[in-house]
Amino acid sequence: MRTVEVLSGGEWVATGEWIDVHDPADVRAPIARVPALAAKDVTRAYDHAERAFAGWKRTSPFERARILTGAARLIRDRVEEIAADVTAENGKTLAEATGETLKSADFLEYYAGLARQGYGTLLHDARPNHRTHTQREPIGVILVISPWNDPLITPARKLAPLLAAGNTAVFKPATETPLAGLHFARALHEAGLPAGVLNVVTGRTAEIEEALLDDPRIVGITFTGSNAVGARIRHRLADRNVRFQGELGGKNASVVLRDADLPAAAKTVVAASFGQAGQRCTATSRVVVERPVYEEFTRLLVVEVEQLRIGPGGDPATTLCPLSSPERRDSVLADLGRAVEEGAAVLTGGGPDTAGERAHGCYVQPTVLTDVTPGTAIWREEVFGPVLVVLAVDDFTQAVDAVNDSDLGLAAAVFTRDLASAYRFADEAECGQIAVNTTTTGWDVHLPFGGFHDSGTAYKEQGEEVLRFSTRVKTVAVHIGAPDAAERIRESRG
Repeated sequence: MRTVEVLSGGEWVATGEWIDVHDPADVRAPIARVPALAAKDVTRAYDHAERAFAGWKRTSPFERARILTGAARLIRDRVEEIAADVTAENGKTLAEATGETLKSADFLEYYAGLARQGYGTLLHDARPNHRTHTQREPIGVILVISPWNDPLITPARKLAPLLAAGNTAVFKPATETPLAGLHFARALHEAGLPAGVLNVVTGRTAEIEEALLDDPRIVGITFTGSNAVGARIRHRLADRNVRFQGELGGKNASVVLRDADLPAAAKTVVAASFGQAGQRCTATSRVVVERPVYEEFTRLLVVEVEQLRIGPGGDPATTLCPLSSPERRDSVLADLGRAVEEGAAVLTGGGPDTAGERAHGCYVQPTVLTDVTPGTAIWREEVFGPVLVVLAVDDFTQAVDAVNDSDLGLAAAVFTRDLASAYRFADEAECGQIAVNTTTTGWDVHLPFGGFHDSGTAYKEQGEEVLRFSTRVKTVAVHIGAPDAAERIRESRG
């Protein structure tokens, strides 16, 4: 079992107390351990971040870009090692972990490029002989809290832009999956990131929550996780001038219209629903199907689902990985039991998978449910597992109503051959991400990402939009004097 220290103040440190990290494919023995920091260690991390901010915000953006680019190169060089740790601590397949690792390097490279670009705008001024412009500046020390389901790409999505803009950070990875975030920190450290610009905190949330969230030096918190935790953070910040960026839950729907390419739609929905065992905030968990094609689409869907190969993420043949922990597995199984009690019919799956060596892991069968109503919990509440619910509707209007009948509004998709229906859906679906004939899952680094309603806050992630969270705008007006007066002075001098 490896011991992995954390980066704080430019040094790799531990405290003597440890947290074990387990492989969800086989939870019998830990695979690594990380420090269980105390409240005083968290405060020390903020000390480092505060001291480092003054120098980092004045650092040339070209130097910041050089460091981020260097870190991206190190991550690409270590892709096999990092992806293996992502699979080991999270459970996702090696293919998924490799894609996540390479995408994290993409984030560093993209924001390194943005760091070189203009940072303001020249504006017209109504006053004669004035030149006015805006300029963006970093805001200060930002707390980054990332989830267990995407333990590398989410820190990359959050940290790359705020560091490129000149902020410093205290970073709290999920307790279950800290190794990936520590790889990211190591790459930045070895690429030359100054001491204190990035500080990593691992520990038991109950023991460090107050020190983590209540430090007066925090100017922004960016969080990805559940709506319940997001609400607690937001309430805690209510009387403080602290920005909050929340990427929260999703109950994402895909609509299959009667003119859709049904085999293609079935394959795409399965990819969107069961990748990472459904543990994506953008995973499709509801399918709304026009009644004339409901039976045929459902048949094709079940065929695709039953071809998934359940197994450990390290097995190249695996296409459905375990859930990330026993707690996640048990939660999904409880949701399935409640759904059946409320009248849902199980078309395939519906229980744990404990065959052979899988008895020691966190496996749930890929499940398709039908005979649900929009009032049931399985239709309305996020499950975050390999569970898909199918509902028949009469027409396009009912389909859109079913999509929008939710407190959440992260992502939605429509499958159709009709361009007018596609654009109408894009206009009417109340979600931040709209897909047409493709998956609901996230896309490239330069595309703004985030949901509506209770799925998130107004600050988007990715692209240039994310800089609205980690920068502030200053307006500067300069009186340059009257041109005729300047000309007279030159003439008097000969």
